[in-house]
Amino acid sequence: MQTAERTLKDHSRDLTISRGPVDVPFLMLTLLLLGVGVVMVLSASYASAYYDLSKETGGNATYYFTRQLVFALVGVAVMLAASRVPLKLYSRFSLWVLGAAVVLLAAVLVIGSAGGGGTRWILVGGISIQPSEIAKIGVILSFATLICRYGNLMGTFKYGVAPFAAILGVIVVLLFLEPHLSASIIIILVGAVMLFIGGARLFWFIGGLAGVGGLFLVAITVLQYSSERISAWLDPFGDPSDTGYQIVQSLYAIGSGGLFGLGLGQSRQKYLYLPEEHNDFIFSIISEELGFVGAGLILLIFALLVVRGYWIAMHSRDRYSFLVCTGITSLLALQVILNVAVCTNLVPCTGISLPFFSYGGSALLVQLGEAGIILSVSRDIPVTRAVKKRRPESVKSKQTLSEPS
Repeated sequence: MQTAERTLKDHSRDLTISRGPVDVPFLMLTLLLLGVGVVMVLSASYASAYYDLSKETGGNATYYFTRQLVFALVGVAVMLAASRVPLKLYSRFSLWVLGAAVVLLAAVLVIGSAGGGGTRWILVGGISIQPSEIAKIGVILSFATLICRYGNLMGTFKYGVAPFAAILGVIVVLLFLEPHLSASIIIILVGAVMLFIGGARLFWFIGGLAGVGGLFLVAITVLQYSSERISAWLDPFGDPSDTGYQIVQSLYAIGSGGLFGLGLGQSRQKYLYLPEEHNDFIFSIISEELGFVGAGLILLIFALLVVRGYWIAMHSRDRYSFLVCTGITSLLALQVILNVAVCTNLVPCTGISLPFFSYGGSALLVQLGEAGIILSVSRDIPVTRAVKKRRPESVKSKQTLSEPS
């Protein structure tokens, strides 16, 4: 075991922790983003829902908004429930979550529903489940468990590289077969963050970077849709009516917003010009309607949420809590950065949603569940008091400071 873990266990003889309240700033920032996100789904989606070219909404202009609102309310309940679960239980079931994610990713290849250039969803009772979202949190929880288990051995190849590379390899191969390149990128990046803060040697990251680079070169060469998106990224106006159409319409939307925007609900690009206007490209509609100032304020709120998440991680009670909180916060930051980068054509177009904003039930539930895990970490921060070494029986029954097994 690591020295830090032994220190925590020794310290637990003199300290008792009673779980406190959740971190209010993180909770309020999450609810604020969720509320604005639901409103923006209504504004961005009512035109496409009304015209119903996909034969899904029945002409109901509030179809996407109503469903997103229901998922948001259920997601808040999931977040609050997750905030009450001790981190020790997340550690205990982390490998089960990872295993379930792998099984679901494999099931997508057999019974999955096609769309967006790939097969990425499983339909259950009219609800689409995206296993890649479960895989993200599965990687974070399982990596944190294994890092704590291996401790000082993380500097070796056998314990600090091999098992983690095997996990990422299986998941990335399954995502490659869908194909879902954007989810692969995010999971690899989050895994790298977890290994870096977990103590893996920097030398292994250099080799891993070369391997990942080779993998994506193969993906670009083999997958036609990937090569087309690279071409559209390099010169979107070279074929504005076909491969470059989506990014060109996104840039039109962002440019039309100017400084203060056209006004909430006043977007023009959402009238069947910009595809995925209420999903992956909702930030473009935000920029068009709220302008540079409004979009900047939303990004500022995201930045505050990320900073607060890292603050909670730095003040967490043990190593496992620190790793999980850092992993989830990094996942949130990566998704926001990459989504905005796609909408502004800084990176090639990929299917990356904007957390708490993009339409999608399973993704929203998982994201709010992840926020609940961070809130669970925050509940163990403030209430710490010293007690005598010889504690009465009533005190011994309380939760003590220890590393989740």
